[in-house]
Amino acid sequence: MPVRIGTRGSRLARAQAERVAALLREQGSDSEIVTITTKGDTVDGVPLHEIGGQGVFVRALDDAILDGTIDAAVHSMKDIPAKRPAGLCTCAILKRDSPADFLVHSLPLDAIRVIGTTSTRRKAQLLRNMEGVSVKQLRGNVDTRLRKLAEGQYDAIVLAEAGLQRMELSVPGTRLSPLTFVPSPNQGTIAVVCRDDPSIRTMFAPLDHKQTRFDVEIERTVMEEVGGGCFTPQGIYSNQGHVVAEILSLDGTRQVWTEEELCSIEDARAFGRNLRRAGEELIREAYERLGICDEG
Repeated sequence: MPVRIGTRGSRLARAQAERVAALLREQGSDSEIVTITTKGDTVDGVPLHEIGGQGVFVRALDDAILDGTIDAAVHSMKDIPAKRPAGLCTCAILKRDSPADFLVHSLPLDAIRVIGTTSTRRKAQLLRNMEGVSVKQLRGNVDTRLRKLAEGQYDAIVLAEAGLQRMELSVPGTRLSPLTFVPSPNQGTIAVVCRDDPSIRTMFAPLDHKQTRFDVEIERTVMEEVGGGCFTPQGIYSNQGHVVAEILSLDGTRQVWTEEELCSIEDARAFGRNLRRAGEELIREAYERLGICDEG
């Protein structure tokens, strides 16, 4: 009986699920892809923090695993919340693709005035690094965002470079260095979540990439210690344990930036606590302005 792999219905989400299915075939395992609709797919035009943050893309798939509709689900790792329901496990983390953001545009850089993104991090980094631009809210899947750009609603939009590569899309624009535009924790990484069942875990185990898992766990540990979630403009990126991280004000005018070589989860916890202390005022200010209760 084929393993049932759940995914969101967007072209990018399906491309990610199909990659996992192809890797399973190489291991001699059959699979079936099942599309699950999430609240994040049906509610458009409002900031993510108003409908529950990145976790809205994961919750419906978690529920489908737990109720037996599917056996596993494929996610962009950065969408998976820190707190997870009992009975689930992240059974595989694929080798990381590009962690970088990509600015899609056909105008010269100095002619860009209006940029679309839904991310507070991307907005703050753009305002800091690109003089004279304004940043407007942009929701929707990759195809929807590209369509809105083509219609002239924006001069440029920001997408994850990894998503463009997975969809085999070639678009004009500029790659944004992850050392300047520090990405979200786990950006560029595909994860498989499954029911905590030994037979299912064993099936997906060969897909797990140890170095990527180490970097992902370092980033998530720092993120959990910082406590800002997807609402605070923050970037955390680990490349073989070399970590760069920053917390910004919502308008990009102030930031705390740091880097360090980390060898263990204990190192990451200490690094995250130090970053939290240094950026505490920026985190509190972001939560107050967004009208969110800071529980961290």
